[in-house]
Amino acid sequence: MHTVVLLSYFGLLALSLAYENLALKKPTYQQYALTGYNSPLYDASNAVDGLKSDLTYYGGQCVYFGGGLTVTCWVNLTSIHSIHHVTIYYITGPSNFYTMTFLGFSLYISNTTDKSQGTLCFKDSNYTSSTIPPVVNITCPIHGQYVIYYNERLANVSYPPDYYSYAAYDFLCEVEVYGCRIPGFYGSNCSIPCPDPNCHQCHIETGTCNGCKPGYQGHQCKEECDYGFYGQNCIYNCVSTCDGCNNIDGGCDYGCKPGWKGVDCSESCLDGTHGHNCNNTCGNCLNVNECFHTNGTCLTGCEQGYTGDLCETRCDNGTYGSECNNTCGHCINEDVCIHTNGTCLNGCDSGFVGPLCKTRCDEGYYGTECRQVWVV
Repeated sequence: MHTVVLLSYFGLLALSLAYENLALKKPTYQQYALTGYNSPLYDASNAVDGLKSDLTYYGGQCVYFGGGLTVTCWVNLTSIHSIHHVTIYYITGPSNFYTMTFLGFSLYISNTTDKSQGTLCFKDSNYTSSTIPPVVNITCPIHGQYVIYYNERLANVSYPPDYYSYAAYDFLCEVEVYGCRIPGFYGSNCSIPCPDPNCHQCHIETGTCNGCKPGYQGHQCKEECDYGFYGQNCIYNCVSTCDGCNNIDGGCDYGCKPGWKGVDCSESCLDGTHGHNCNNTCGNCLNVNECFHTNGTCLTGCEQGYTGDLCETRCDNGTYGSECNNTCGHCINEDVCIHTNGTCLNGCDSGFVGPLCKTRCDEGYYGTECRQVWVV
């Protein structure tokens, strides 16, 4: 997939003009950086300064680093870009030592400084000290923020005869990363919009979608995130109190689940209210205004005379009291009693007395309110 093309300086210039050098003047890092009086001559920033007029050891335009088992140098493009190719200018000079240190290098493109999280664009396994050129062009049409140059000379590993095997060094003079600065475009001059409207990243040559815009998924990025998810690659969970959320940024555009309110659905309903938008009032709860804020269920049961989960149903069919578990007494004309305390509304039926009409007349009495006396 990834190839290395060796070009003359004129051919390289023609190719590079089609894309922008994204690495110019960008932040850099080098492992085992030199310190001391001459260290600015070999700082990693020299690899992206755009200067290529003197690529010798003392020219002040190159990077020198190394001396350990591994060497790493990277340039931070400061954001994810669509990359087409990377051009590496090596140090030049009469010493064969330089070319021996170049051999076996790797190039990674990553969204972090960790190369293991990125994509390996190229690993040298064929060059010799006499065949590796001073300018190498590596085609790598992928997206990334960090371009990482890596080499190693590990202990107890046998390297080819041309490799300098005692330690890892690298002498780079310029690293140019060519591609498109603006995401969502492709083509030789980065002027063609990616063909899929919801595509955030597409192949810089073919336009094939390589990554969806936040909120979309699928091969052609035509599918919105599944319910309850949003964002880049649809990996983020909506706030649990949202009644679904905006697939792009996670906003609670569709409102809150019952029991919640506010722009981000983080506020619970006030005491005494519940349900969608907190528009419902608690029923006849035993402790006034103490119902569950989502569905209105009374937390400690119902007031006298009411029943049901929401305590909104009055006792009927001759019942009253707590959870309507009590039966009305002998009310006059079979009238019902007050649903809260069982008092008969129009008094007691003949032969009964008391506020609940459950007490029979004393012996020797009868009739309404037990006012009549038996005559013997």
